[in-house]
Amino acid sequence: MKVLIVDDSAVMRKVIIRELTKNNISDFTEAADGIEGLEAASKEEFDLILMDWNMPGLLGIDVVRKLREAKVTTPIMMVTTEGEKNNVVIAIQAGANNYLVKPFSPEDFAQKIQQLTGANA
Repeated sequence: MKVLIVDDSAVMRKVIIRELTKNNISDFTEAADGIEGLEAASKEEFDLILMDWNMPGLLGIDVVRKLREAKVTTPIMMVTTEGEKNNVVIAIQAGANNYLVKPFSPEDFAQKIQQLTGANA
């Protein structure tokens, strides 16, 4: 499974990579902002995209919209501190497939990955 991690926080990318690795997912690409994430997702095929909301340059929610407009069908999970119910609705309407609020537990992370991919994350 190949995963794109889009988050402006290097620490959060490391946390996500640690969780993926603990669950036998070792093929991932990192993007430090929305622009890098959009470019990576436009150039390569991924099995899953993990997207932060608040990033410089281009917000994650806008990346989700642009990817869906471009007919990219890869499952996208928002991984963000934006936990308000209204934001969850906005993200799903924009094309996100799932939503995980930071900070998250390893169990919640694994469960969400499982729901989206069928992989034992």
